[in-house]
Amino acid sequence: MTTASRDFRSKSAEKPRHQLSTPDMAGINRTVAGKLREYADLLVQQGEGGFRSRAFQKAGNAVEALPRGVDEILAAEGRAGLVALPTIGYGIAAAIAEMLATGRWSQLDRLQGEFAPETLFQTIPGIGPRLARRLAEDGHLENLADLEYALHLNDLSIKGIGKRRKRMIADALSERLGQPSQILIARKSVPSVTLLLDVDRTYRERAAADKLRKIAPRRFNPNGEAWLPIMHMRRAGWHFTVHFSNSRLAHELRKTRDWVIVHFQRDGETEGRCTAITETSGPMMRKRVIRGR
Repeated sequence: MTTASRDFRSKSAEKPRHQLSTPDMAGINRTVAGKLREYADLLVQQGEGGFRSRAFQKAGNAVEALPRGVDEILAAEGRAGLVALPTIGYGIAAAIAEMLATGRWSQLDRLQGEFAPETLFQTIPGIGPRLARRLAEDGHLENLADLEYALHLNDLSIKGIGKRRKRMIADALSERLGQPSQILIARKSVPSVTLLLDVDRTYRERAAADKLRKIAPRRFNPNGEAWLPIMHMRRAGWHFTVHFSNSRLAHELRKTRDWVIVHFQRDGETEGRCTAITETSGPMMRKRVIRGR
């Protein structure tokens, strides 16, 4: 890790990124650009066709060339200011805001096998280890955008978090990430169930045929085994990243090879997620379904 990257992580953990005053504007932009390019490289290494990776590469180049720091832009103009930059849509703006607020980026961590949502949630004031674990495991949330979206829709029912605490967390997210309205609007569209099930089928077939690159997730993997197949594909205008579930519950119920997590995103929009499972009861028993759909 470079000196700029170390400084970026340590300072981001100390206080909200938009409150940070630093003379090293170029260093902050280089670090953010480096993460965007690293994500682009991983997409290619893991079999993505190139269209999406080029978008992140271009975004990285644009960030590094900026005459202002991205932290300054976020502080002054919110995420709308980031979206207004060349090659930066709602999705990449949300990613940059997460990097600046926490020093990490959940999408990059996922492809590296370093994904740990509990650690990410604990960077927000008012969220301790126990609540962070509940958000990840009971709330099925992965990143700050998920949390923000659930709070905005009043769709968060977690033991130990009442209305007052929800407001405090929502305020802390707005302070760190900028006002949410435009970002939330960008998450309204979702793929059809038919398309999601087709992506699920394709993933399971390729995983069974050992045609996918495997990563070694950090969570629930004490031996460091590279067991988790990951697939990237573009279909019907959507980008998909797909993998088996590596949640605590999936391991406890021995469903890691049945539950399939489908991340979806359209150009310029923020990322969404759903889970495909084999139904165990009712009229759809033994059929593949999208949980909640």
